[in-house]
Amino acid sequence: MQHQKNEKQSINNNDKNGYVEIRKGKNDYFYIKMLYNYSYIEVLIIMIKIFSMKRTIFLFFLFFCTHSFAQKVAIKNNLAYDALKTPNLSLEFSMGRKWTLDTQVGMNFFFYTQDATSSRYKTKKASHWLVQPELRYWTCDVFNGWFFGLHAHGGQMNIGGIDVPFVLQKGDGKMKEHRYEGYFWGGGLSAGYQWVVSNRFNIEASLGIGYVHTRYDKYKCTTCGKKEGKGDADYIGPTRAAISIIYMLK
Repeated sequence: MQHQKNEKQSINNNDKNGYVEIRKGKNDYFYIKMLYNYSYIEVLIIMIKIFSMKRTIFLFFLFFCTHSFAQKVAIKNNLAYDALKTPNLSLEFSMGRKWTLDTQVGMNFFFYTQDATSSRYKTKKASHWLVQPELRYWTCDVFNGWFFGLHAHGGQMNIGGIDVPFVLQKGDGKMKEHRYEGYFWGGGLSAGYQWVVSNRFNIEASLGIGYVHTRYDKYKCTTCGKKEGKGDADYIGPTRAAISIIYMLK
């Protein structure tokens, strides 16, 4: 009987404090702050109306973003990036007549094994993944003619046996004799041109320069796993190069 009483809901109106108290069970309390003259049923109606209004606003916002932000969508493959043994894919969204947002993703880490005893292990490698969004301004119409871009990038790397150019802290010039694991990020500027081939296909060429900062763990050689220490490095040079095949989705 006592258990049943605890499970039974009781509703107490407290006009003095302006609260409705809903008691359910022994330790379960819910408080709904309300105006003094509102009944419990009226509070429920108000809550339902507020929820419906929020849902309507959310749906309107979603429709607005979908309609205005993605009037045109293109899927792209960068052949220059493919030539570096890095599969990649981009989606580019229009944001009006003059602006687009390009989102390039590339990765090749699955081509390289971490096992130094394996016959597939490569001492010369540039294993990495990269995310590189770019905001573009078009001088004519989007997806047609000249554009100028502002891009950011970030990713993870495992580099060995390569003397990377344009690194400001190269120092002893023995970079290719070591292996480096770490993360990188930065940004840059680019310019490019896009040719319309048909209603669905375009071709793009672009080039960008910028800055990259990396934090890494340095290993003694390209195969051994003995870590020598940690470090930071800065790079200034080409950060984006593309010869892309483009298919217009909409």
